[in-house]
Amino acid sequence: MITFFQPKIFQSLCNRLLVWTMISMMLFLNIGYFWGFFFSPVDAVQGIVAKIMFIHVPSAWMALMCYTCLGLFSLSYLSSKAWVSLFLAQAAARIGCTFTLVCLVSGSLWGLPTWGTWWVWDARLTSVLILFFLYIAYLLLGNTFQNQEKAAKFSSLLAILGLINLPIIKWSVDWWSTLHQPASISKLSAPSMHWSFYVPLIIIALGWFSYTLFMMLCITQTKLIQRARISL
Repeated sequence: MITFFQPKIFQSLCNRLLVWTMISMMLFLNIGYFWGFFFSPVDAVQGIVAKIMFIHVPSAWMALMCYTCLGLFSLSYLSSKAWVSLFLAQAAARIGCTFTLVCLVSGSLWGLPTWGTWWVWDARLTSVLILFFLYIAYLLLGNTFQNQEKAAKFSSLLAILGLINLPIIKWSVDWWSTLHQPASISKLSAPSMHWSFYVPLIIIALGWFSYTLFMMLCITQTKLIQRARISL
């Protein structure tokens, strides 16, 4: 694992993965959204508005995944001082912040016609909003200090501390009474949605996962090149 964070090995890995992640991203997203928007049936209860799930649900998954990567790469940076770890964490923060914003906005647009309000201060929505603020705080803290190593240290500590919010988001609908519905897809049970919604949703999620990996590699590779130029 330590070898992976060596710049030369990481650059070599990027050159192999970038093309494949870009191809899979375009393939999965085009197939998934075409299927979801044009071939999935209209929901019997919520109507056409239920198709917001194809934007809201994958963005929520990616927001949580990116913060998990942010915390783990920050922990790796503090233990190894590898710049690749730090740059991967910073890339995950940028991408995850965008996904969290999309999740909040799409959730509000979905909530207005179904709940009668675009926002409620229940456990799930509030914890996701805190996640968004954690992303913002990490990005701001990384640019607060002129000393780059000091900024990286404090922002990494914040990222690791913020990991405690992830299980709260995940199980908030089980621990508290909320307007937000329980998870429709679980590892321990069959999906509580029809396959005509479930299959395109998974395909779309794979597309956004490929996009996330593609962007993380691109951003990290660019930062490594910039650092190499500065050192020269």
